[in-house]
Amino acid sequence: MAEQTTRTDVNTLGEFGLIEHLTGNFEVKNSSSLKGVGDDAAVIDNGGFLTLVSTDLLVEGIHFDLMYSPLKHLGYKAVVVNLSDIYAMNGRPKQVTVSIAISNRFSVEALDELYAGIRAACEHYQVDLVGGDTSSSNKGLLISVTAIGQGEPGKVVYRNTARVGDLICITGDVGAAYLGLQILEREKQLFLSNAAIQPDLEGQTYLIGRQLKPEARKDMIEMFAQQQLIPTAMIDISDGVSSDLTHICRQSGVGAFLEESGVPIHPDAQQMAIKFGLDPITTALSGGEDYELLFTIDPNDVDKVKYLPDIYIAGEITPAADGIQLHTKGGNIHPITAQGWKHF
Repeated sequence: MAEQTTRTDVNTLGEFGLIEHLTGNFEVKNSSSLKGVGDDAAVIDNGGFLTLVSTDLLVEGIHFDLMYSPLKHLGYKAVVVNLSDIYAMNGRPKQVTVSIAISNRFSVEALDELYAGIRAACEHYQVDLVGGDTSSSNKGLLISVTAIGQGEPGKVVYRNTARVGDLICITGDVGAAYLGLQILEREKQLFLSNAAIQPDLEGQTYLIGRQLKPEARKDMIEMFAQQQLIPTAMIDISDGVSSDLTHICRQSGVGAFLEESGVPIHPDAQQMAIKFGLDPITTALSGGEDYELLFTIDPNDVDKVKYLPDIYIAGEITPAADGIQLHTKGGNIHPITAQGWKHF
């Protein structure tokens, strides 16, 4: 006989009881977190540092699908995507706030799962949960996370400061998260057509993990500090390389020349793209949700990065009149258009 799971109605705790229940076991790790959950506002001492703040809103049915997104993974990812924005400024995240709107189909136990993922991310990246809000929702789940970080004066990196002649670098690999999503969507459609069909994820742990449980590149920011490297411009790859490189170029008033051979693609992504009938480089440039870093460096700093692990020199910043171009392995040159994630 199947074990019966406990289901506690959220209304039995009330708003403040629910907040205390979900956040009571979060430990404060940073001395700058003077006041966290439980007052009208968080109090953060950022003496001598620049405060960095980034907010993301995740909406059920738009940004995630609970048919294949476990709540614990979703909580983890909701934090990570915000921390990635702070790292993309060459900063260090210190605090997060989490606000949720829930419909009556979510029990306390379900929210415990969500917050277990949030807590795991906070512990892994050593950030503090210092506040948030809860509200009811007529339909579905909404999660809003704000990340607060510190940047040192003179070391914060923006999108609008790339210069002609700078080298374009990409960390990790790109396109895998999009292909993980395609596998999950395929299995969802098969299940909806026949509930007796068992999911076939083809052993694609890497691709699916990149979609459901991404990681932010904290290690790269630490490496930059060790090498005394300050990128000239930087952005995290959330909307896709083509879109995010376009953001840097437009805001910096420059163009770009990208080498196909310099764009890092994981072997699993290469094979799965072909299986889906997709061009691997198109998938890599347009996929999104990789949460890698796309940054530019002064060519005089090339020795600081060329021996570092997981960093790939993929191209060069050019005059704006040259546009944004891709040099293919076959020797052709094609314009790159921003075909990544569109929010509206």
